[in-house]
Amino acid sequence: MRQAVAQEGGAAEAAGGTVRWGLAGLALAMLLSSLGVSIANVGLPALARAFDVPFREVQWVVLAYLLAITTLIVGVGRLGDIVGRRRLLLTGIGLFTVGSAACAAASGLWMLVAARAVQGLGAAAMMALATAFVGDAVPKERIGRAMGLMGTTSAIGTALGPTLGGVLIAAFGWPAIFLVTVPPGLVAFLLVRRYLPAGRAEARVEMAGGAGRARESFDIPGMLILALTLGTYALAMTGGRSGFGWSEMLLLLAAAGGAWLFLTVESRTASPLLRLEMLRDRALRGRLAMNMLVATVLMATLVVGPFHLARGLGLETGMVGLAMSAGPLVSALTGVPAGRVVDRFGAARMTILGLTSTTVGCVLLALLPATLGVVGYVGPLVVVTAGYALFQAANNTAVMADVEKDRRGVVSGVLNLSRNLGLITGASVMGTVFTLGVGAEIAAAAPDAVAAGTRTTFAVAAGLIGVALVLAARMRR
Repeated sequence: MRQAVAQEGGAAEAAGGTVRWGLAGLALAMLLSSLGVSIANVGLPALARAFDVPFREVQWVVLAYLLAITTLIVGVGRLGDIVGRRRLLLTGIGLFTVGSAACAAASGLWMLVAARAVQGLGAAAMMALATAFVGDAVPKERIGRAMGLMGTTSAIGTALGPTLGGVLIAAFGWPAIFLVTVPPGLVAFLLVRRYLPAGRAEARVEMAGGAGRARESFDIPGMLILALTLGTYALAMTGGRSGFGWSEMLLLLAAAGGAWLFLTVESRTASPLLRLEMLRDRALRGRLAMNMLVATVLMATLVVGPFHLARGLGLETGMVGLAMSAGPLVSALTGVPAGRVVDRFGAARMTILGLTSTTVGCVLLALLPATLGVVGYVGPLVVVTAGYALFQAANNTAVMADVEKDRRGVVSGVLNLSRNLGLITGASVMGTVFTLGVGAEIAAAAPDAVAAGTRTTFAVAAGLIGVALVLAARMRR
């Protein structure tokens, strides 16, 4: 009897160790996909000098990565449901790692941009399928903690990028910011391959004689239409940073037409990329809308913060970077505890609490005078990001906890897409609100004008989170 109990205990311990190492692989994949954005941003000046190109061209090093993620994340999520999430996650990690090495070896700007697109394709698979795999890897009652861990590692990747990138460029040159992701990419590949199980979809594909049969049920027309639509929208929003003109308006109209065409095609195909009944789910629609609204507001802190700290408060570049790191640092520290709280008190309650905290922080940023200095900005920023971490853990848990196993990939893709669209929209819309609030050219604006722009931006941000709170309250009822 004792021997049987000991054997059961040993098996449980081994299973627990397998889960932990598997989660470590998923968390590392999330960290690398976030690091891929933030570490490249800091390298743009060095890349412009190295390739002797203007800034508007070197921006494509970042845009190629973001566009690849945004346009492909839903498609790779759905493909993972068909051919197997583990299989496609390993492919994504492999593409990201190979793309990183190709970036470092690029001899020209457009070779680098092409390699970044490959990196972005890998990152799309990593983001969508790492989140989807949580439901396969951990018990339902611990999903909140795992989602909190995913949020923490994503925040660490975002926070680590600027500092790590600056050090590597200064010491070894720009190729180092891409080479640095190769070793952890290999580690993530080995962890996922060793400790995450193959799902039933992979078994079905193998029994069917390979992936060819699975590809027949993949909605290629829907995938292409959605990718073109999302790419058009992203280009309209990123182009709008320098002034929203006729070209951006035409791109938005084209994106609206693409969305209508996509829904029409999906309603008529036998195996759609997105089931329209999923889009009719009011709870899911509400949570996707909240995710997009909160991401839009979060981007306001990244767009407005540097100008407020540098122009409004007169801080040196080093102090601006230090103050800006407070947000990602708080998000990284609170992610796992937030997940534990969600598991204990429920996703619905914690969604409202997280949104309330974010609203309070935005209101404080809109009301506190600039005379309070750095504390008047960093203090409310901490409140905003702590609320964001709690909301993310709760919202992701609520969306993913009850999803059917064969739909987790596509739902995870849509969830991540709503966040990316919020970030892209926030960069354009909140930047425009800030410019209007300043009322002058930002580079020449007086500190009082910059402070006024900051207050206006976060007043609008508080209103957006208020809309999300109304949605959360209605869903809870």
